[in-house]
Parts: sequence; structure tokens; C-alpha cells
Amino acid sequence: MSHPMTRVLVMLELLQSHHRLGGAELARRLGVDERTVRRYATRLAELGIPVEAERGRYGGYRLMPGYKLPPLMLTGDEAVAVVLGLLAGRRLGLPGEAAESALAKVQRVLPAGLRDRVQALRETLEFTLEAREGTRPAADAVLTLAEATRERRRVRMRYRSWRGADSERELDPYGLVFHSGRWYVTGHDHRSGETRTFRVDRMLSVEPGTASFEPPADVDPVRHVLGSLASVPYAHEVEVVLEATLEDARDRVPPSIATLTATAGGVLLRTRAESLDGMARFLAGLDLPFTIRTPDELRGAVRDLAARLVARAGR
Repeated sequence: MSHPMTRVLVMLELLQSHHRLGGAELARRLGVDERTVRRYATRLAELGIPVEAERGRYGGYRLMPGYKLPPLMLTGDEAVAVVLGLLAGRRLGLPGEAAESALAKVQRVLPAGLRDRVQALRETLEFTLEAREGTRPAADAVLTLAEATRERRRVRMRYRSWRGADSERELDPYGLVFHSGRWYVTGHDHRSGETRTFRVDRMLSVEPGTASFEPPADVDPVRHVLGSLASVPYAHEVEVVLEATLEDARDRVPPSIATLTATAGGVLLRTRAESLDGMARFLAGLDLPFTIRTPDELRGAVRDLAARLVARAGR
């Protein structure tokens, strides 16, 4: 609950469920000091929510008597859109348990008739999209990085690599990218002096700093993340020249699979592969003439694949 707006909303929930709460008690529950509680009360008032502050030894905070939050006014189409978005987000990798708790809150404030229809949708809807498993990033890390990116503010983070090594870094975040069920941030890493890509779920902590930065004019976070994924270390470095135009090659080869550059005779495809048999099948599926530069063992894998296909064709 470290994001300020999250604590403001929690304070509102506490005031709705209690007749009155003292400043010290609110501060304890929110994990802040009493001065911050006063600031949150002012913020709620600015949002049109009448919070009364009672002074004195036994003073505290309460909502104006008779005040209740209005029900969430959604049309049927809007409710379906919200529920579908949250259900899909849960499968794609929404941070933490945010999707489930948000669904519960949305249903709780819907009018009774619409709430029953939305529940029917939740109970009967099936997805062909498989649920994304694995570690999900903390919502606070995603929000902190988003704010720092927008405000061009450097962040400090503790990061755990895929090898399990911890490091402390300062990062100028250029952009957040969501790809294949995972959250990534790309930016200038002051530890290495390079533009790097980091998985947000591997961040042990992230805090906004005070230094500002100006991103490069040609920065493209999506392209950089996809290029970084294409260069993840595997057993074999592969270079193949495709006899095609750069535009045609890009239509057939996803940027997360390989990097493509124009070269004499076509397009140079660079990637790394864990299995040469799998790389042979990938190249065959492109349906393009190609010349293998490296590794030589890939030639044997292509020949073996061709022989298997010839044998099956002759059955």
C-alpha cells in the first residue's frame, strides 16, 4: 500500500466503515504520520467527498452524516467492457491479485439487476487464451515506473538477475512494455552506461529519485524490448541471409525472434537458438531461399529435416 493514491482510497474505505476514526489510528492503519493523514483528508475534500475533521484531544475524522458514495452508474455495455477487460487482464498477467479484487469491488457497487447479469457472464465465459503463470510484478512497481517515465525522473532500484544475483541500479526509464504476459521497462542504466531492458517482476524495490533526464529523440521502447528478447543468450549464435526484401522479412519474422538488417543479397537474420533442429524448422517455415553463415552445424540440421520430409512424402 505504498502508492499515495492507494492510501487515499483506503482511507475513504475506512471512513465509510467506521463512524469516526482518530488521526493517530488512521495513521497507524495507513502506515503514515498524522500530518500525511491531514493531507489525505484535504485530497478527499478536493475530490468532492465531505470529510469532517474534529479537533481536540478526542478529535478525528468522519464522513459528513448521511453521505454515501453513489452507486457505480454503468450501462450494460460498459459493465461488460469492464468485466471482460479485468478477466482478460487476469489471464494476461495483471500485477498481483488486482484483477480479482477489482472485479469484486465493481460487482459490489453495481445495481442489483446488472450485478446478476455480470455474475452470469463471469460464471459462463470461457477463454481460448491460456492463463499466464509465473511471477507477477507488484502494482506499486508498475505505477512508480509509469510516473517516473512520464515525469522523466530517475529511479533507484534493487534488481535480481535470472542468475539470482542482486544489484542496486539507477535507471532513466524510457517506457514500460507489456509483452507475452510479462512487464518490462527499458531505459538508460547508469551502472552499465547502456540502454537496457529489465523485467519488472524481478525488481525487489523501486523508488523515485530526484534527478531528471531527457530521453533520446529516437527512443522506441517496444523495439528495444523486442530486440533485447531476441538476443537472450542461448547455446547457438545464428546468422542466416534471407533472399528477400527487408519489408517481406519483417512480415514473416517477429522482432522478438530475431534482428533483421539489410545486407548484400538480401536480409541478414541474427538470433540465438537453443535447438538447431527447431531453428531448421523455423527457417523452412519462412518459405524463403536462405544461405547459412553460422553455425555450420545448422546445415546438418537443415539436411536432416529435408531428409525426413522427403521420406514422409514418399510414404
